[in-house]
Amino acid sequence: MADLRANFAGIKSPNPFWLASGPPTDKAYNVERAFEAGWGGVVWKTVGEPVVNVSSRYGANGYNGTRVAGFTNIELISDRPVAVNLQEIKDVKKRWPDRAIVVSLMVPCEEPAWETILRQVEDTGCDGVELNFGCPHGMSERGMGAAVGQVPEYVTMVTEWAKKHTRLPVIVKLTPNVNDVLFPAQAAVDGKADAVSLINTVASVIGVDLDTMSPLPEVNGKGSHGGYCGPAVKPIALRMIGDIAREFGSGLPISGIGGISTWRDAAEHIAMGAGTVQVCTAAMHQGFKIVEDMIDGLSNWMDSKGYRTIDDVRGRAVENYVRWENLDINYEIVARIDQDACIKCGLCHIACEDTAHQAITARSNGVRRYEVVDAECVGCNLCMLVCPVDNCITMVRVDNGRPYTPWTEDPRNPANRQAAE
Repeated sequence: MADLRANFAGIKSPNPFWLASGPPTDKAYNVERAFEAGWGGVVWKTVGEPVVNVSSRYGANGYNGTRVAGFTNIELISDRPVAVNLQEIKDVKKRWPDRAIVVSLMVPCEEPAWETILRQVEDTGCDGVELNFGCPHGMSERGMGAAVGQVPEYVTMVTEWAKKHTRLPVIVKLTPNVNDVLFPAQAAVDGKADAVSLINTVASVIGVDLDTMSPLPEVNGKGSHGGYCGPAVKPIALRMIGDIAREFGSGLPISGIGGISTWRDAAEHIAMGAGTVQVCTAAMHQGFKIVEDMIDGLSNWMDSKGYRTIDDVRGRAVENYVRWENLDINYEIVARIDQDACIKCGLCHIACEDTAHQAITARSNGVRRYEVVDAECVGCNLCMLVCPVDNCITMVRVDNGRPYTPWTEDPRNPANRQAAE
């Protein structure tokens, strides 16, 4: 049976599933219920200067029957007194010594403020701290959260303060609201961070109430941008985790966050380089017990593949995550339609005819029948993606006899033509 134990930057937990900093980890009552359900660890909701929150705070968008495809919040850090949070952290850690408790922190960019809170947090007996450099709303307007995470020099400066004033492992939580996540990641490394976590939420407006003309979520007729998360952001998270894993290798532990709702999502994050995964929206949507399916699913899948530990999976996909210029220009596939499975809906034809390469005909010998014209098919996958019948359209490889050639070596590359001339 697979061993799911995690050792992340020296922080141990019985499995890699942690609850991310957020509403589910705001108090001892929630955290203890989570541990009873089986979560391996939590990142306690961000502790810092007491704030006042508003109502409402959440918004969601659904798509094609999915109730919460994306989720947004305009909630700020914990509005409970720092002393209350610290006492609860201390009490919970005593009762659950085998579970990981990491405390998320956010205070003004002043060294004395960080020194004070770090020493207080260390006294709780927690396992590590996570520096919240990611929240894109509310606190960032006060010079904290993403306002820090978007300035590499500040990331390095505060990380250095944290390393100076605590013996605990320091995790830097990165914001996705940057052009290139490698810059703040490098800044965290420069500050001697023990690990990074990502992604935090994406700055967004979830929608507009067309009756009140207020952006959502609405607060007495007004709206503000919030942080977007949930299943919709998983592709963004995978890309940024992969970028960091490819750049820094296994020497920089990564805790993956963003759109994790199932064991498969978790496995994908781990394959792209994450050592643990953090979940928030899925727990808010379906409750803490979803971790049971995640644990069983990940364990069963690892058994089926012969992976014994999380480290056996971690980063497996990174070597295949290449820059576009290293893809094989000569690799060729075309679509195949299973005529027995086809329900003659015509979506493949319409999509290809209107928006792709006119490679699917609609009639044959006077009857409705969808067939691929190989000479026109470029292997874009669109027909397969829009087809409502599983495995009706598949993509098959064409043996064109041409060798692997990346764009960097392709004679059509202007750089190569110039060199030849």
